[in-house]
Amino acid sequence: MPGSHSNPSGNGDNGASAPLVAADGRPLKTSLRRALFKNKLRAILLVAPLMIFLLVAFILPIFSMLTRSVESNEVATIMPTTSSALRSWDGEGLPDESVYAALAHDLKEGQRNRNLGRVASRLNYEYSGMRSTITGTARRITRVENPDSWKDTLIDAHRNWEETNVWRVIKRESSGYTLSYYLAAMDMRYDADGSIVRQPESRRVYVDLMIKTIWMSLLITFLCFLLGYPVAFLLASLPMRTSSLLMMLVLLPFWTSLLVRTTTWIAILQSQGILNNMLVSMGIIDDQSRLQMIYNEIGTIVAMTHILLPFMILPLYSVMKSISPSYMRAARSMGATGFTAFRRVYFPQTLPGIGAGAILVFILAIGYYITPALVGGESGRFITNFIAYHMQVSLNWGLAAAIASLLLGLVIALYLIYNRLVGSDNLKLG
Repeated sequence: MPGSHSNPSGNGDNGASAPLVAADGRPLKTSLRRALFKNKLRAILLVAPLMIFLLVAFILPIFSMLTRSVESNEVATIMPTTSSALRSWDGEGLPDESVYAALAHDLKEGQRNRNLGRVASRLNYEYSGMRSTITGTARRITRVENPDSWKDTLIDAHRNWEETNVWRVIKRESSGYTLSYYLAAMDMRYDADGSIVRQPESRRVYVDLMIKTIWMSLLITFLCFLLGYPVAFLLASLPMRTSSLLMMLVLLPFWTSLLVRTTTWIAILQSQGILNNMLVSMGIIDDQSRLQMIYNEIGTIVAMTHILLPFMILPLYSVMKSISPSYMRAARSMGATGFTAFRRVYFPQTLPGIGAGAILVFILAIGYYITPALVGGESGRFITNFIAYHMQVSLNWGLAAAIASLLLGLVIALYLIYNRLVGSDNLKLG
């Protein structure tokens, strides 16, 4: 009719459209948000066990190690009165009588609670002779009550209490945190006035050993590449049935104990071992010139190369197996020689496998300590052997944690450099 207006949508008055609804009658947007939330919750629940495992087995131990490397609460906990009294001391001359009285009180309490050994060991790391100073003084003043001067009494008990440097060490280590462990791990220390100086040359151990560990790990990685690349190439080129059989031989070492594999090399490489006997019997060397190939760097390199070689072969093989042989045939059909085709076509495609294998072998090598301990002797040890020593023998867990933290930081730095130069996207395990 004239003057009337039609509703093109046909959905009601004034052209307003009804909201879209799902099958259950709820608005579609609400149902979609609920479905997405359920999917996210399901995904979180699926990865939760893995995240909990990483938190408990990886993140928390690393956090504990980093905390222990700077933590030094023995003095503040076992000698709280002395720590509090030393806060007002300016570090010049000897403390006043109140500090000596506080020390006497803490020594008596520590002797009664039998926990002086902890603080004595901690201070002995910083100042030689503090263990005997603290324990000896505590025994002598146990029955002393209200003397005319605690200062004279303690100095009579041990002459170290009239050394200003001793009190400076106690004050420095009473803060609860310290850099002493990291300084020791970098062959440095605090001097008498609290400045940071290098250790005497005869006591510089860790920096040189850290450099040596990195160099030997890189050498082992390179040797694994030289030996593993031809093996992986052969496995990838053979028919599947034959390559599978040979792959079993590559994996066979994983079924043998690491200790057995390591001690086998001792029997092979020692002076009266199999290899030297073969060289003597073939006339290559005489009996008086047997080669010393064990309990030195050679033994460590040979044994670890053998142990870590499968970790290089497997990534290389998985990458080489995915490379089509038609690429090499195409290169040869265009006039390239076999070596040129390999160098310019095949080898660049294996770089992701080389990168993955190299990082895997290097990280495993730099963290080994059993094999160097068994076959490395004095010259073939790694920095990890000192970490184990401080954890198990000297019980200096702070220094062990500091060395391990530096090693961890160094590995991360090398990986970041590798990522900058090559790129982690080029890593490929298959």
